Amino acid sequence: MEPRLTLPDGTRIAHDATDTPGTGAGTGTGTEAPLAVYAHGMSLSRDVEAGMDLFGWDAVRRLPGRRLVRYDARGHGASTGGADASGYTYRHFADDLLALLDRLSPGRPVTGMGSSLGSATVLTAAVREPARFDRLVLLIPPTAWETRAAQAGLYRKLADATEKGGPELLAKVTAAAPVPSSLAGAPGYPARSLGVHREALPSLLRGAALSDLPARAEIARLTRPALVLAWADDPGHPVSTAEQLAGLLPGARLHVSEDAADIRTWGDRIAEFLAD
Repeated sequence: MEPRLTLPDGTRIAHDATDTPGTGAGTGTGTEAPLAVYAHGMSLSRDVEAGMDLFGWDAVRRLPGRRLVRYDARGHGASTGGADASGYTYRHFADDLLALLDRLSPGRPVTGMGSSLGSATVLTAAVREPARFDRLVLLIPPTAWETRAAQAGLYRKLADATEKGGPELLAKVTAAAPVPSSLAGAPGYPARSLGVHREALPSLLRGAALSDLPARAEIARLTRPALVLAWADDPGHPVSTAEQLAGLLPGARLHVSEDAADIRTWGDRIAEFLAD
């Protein structure tokens, strides 16, 4: 049975198994291997993202002496979650991540990695507790600041609609939406299923509508190395957000993919960044 972290509100966060702290597995040094934690995108899960096969983690897993752990966000996959929209804001997702780090890497910084909602989760947690992270990997960061209001309005409309039509309605809307040119030909996009729990979907959408990335001034105070990866022509994950983050984060690297073949190189790019 895979491990789960029980939070104070009773939510159970399912995550990949990892070496017991202090074992030094894979390092040969007798010290704990550094940890990289990955958070998935909104309405997905570890299993759903694996089925999409957009960016693989094999190169990261092959890095000597490093542990990679993925987890299901509250209300997604094998984790549990309530029906209160306030529990699905970026702030609460960041709370969950920091609690998970308390278990997996107490007293030692980790590499925070996330895609879409996951990148917002990592960035929100890093602004709150920057010493908990040694570097950041932000994949397809979502709409933020000036572009957020329109996206929030869309989330509210979808929340109302899914309360009546269920997750199947969201699946139809997603399937009917234009595919970004950078993802044309990607066999796993859009996802063939949702990773969010049926009863949590409206609250997840409303929580997203209540959320935004931290203020620019807060992000600019982060000093850890960062890698920002974006794909072109996706209004839900605009290149403008990625460009602004790369400009705010000191010394950040930015890469924008124009096609699905280049997106497939992201795992290697992340491994190179972590090994540098």
